[in-house]
Amino acid sequence: MSATAPTRRQLFTIGNVCRRLKAEFPDISISKIRYLEDQGLLTLKRTQGGYRLFGEDDVERLETILRLQRDEFLPLRVIREELAAGAGRERRRRRAVGAPEEDVDLDELCARTGVDAKTVRELEEFGLIEPHVEGRQRLYSETDVEIAAACETLARYGIAARHLRAFRTAADREAALIEALVAPALRSRNVDRRRAGMEDLQQLAETAQELSQLLFARNVRRLADA
Repeated sequence: MSATAPTRRQLFTIGNVCRRLKAEFPDISISKIRYLEDQGLLTLKRTQGGYRLFGEDDVERLETILRLQRDEFLPLRVIREELAAGAGRERRRRRAVGAPEEDVDLDELCARTGVDAKTVRELEEFGLIEPHVEGRQRLYSETDVEIAAACETLARYGIAARHLRAFRTAADREAALIEALVAPALRSRNVDRRRAGMEDLQQLAETAQELSQLLFARNVRRLADA
């Protein structure tokens, strides 16, 4: 190994880190990094003179924080929760199309998301979550739980369920477009064709989701630059 090759034990000053990340994050600054540390998102080593030192793991964690801010517009509180849940190395991937989901009842959904029963009914009314009934019990999928949690976060900013119908409408239109492309294969009696149709469905769904996120991110950046 070369004497100048980077190692996991190599330490960097805050100035080194700023210069290293400047290409990807042009607005990075020493004061911003200090602020993130003050907010408990970074825990850095110090020299005897009080200078901050970054290891490779610290730099990777900082990169993750900055990407979550830039790409997903997450507030620091949510980023802190993501990192605590193990999202520092790799963001949780969306479950595959057709993958089985566990069901939860109303009480469990409310406990996991912080919404109340009245809000759940409103989300159902506007088609944002779609329970199914087994016996006399209404059950909700894991996706319903995630949607309810997202809606609860938006509600804190004054965005009520009735305002979110546009999201449902847009999702329905995207799904209908994909359905027109893959429906013949999925309905085929040929096993190989159905399998190929499922693979196409997965790829189309992931790509359409990525496109939607990119278009939305571009529009939000325009707001920030206005």
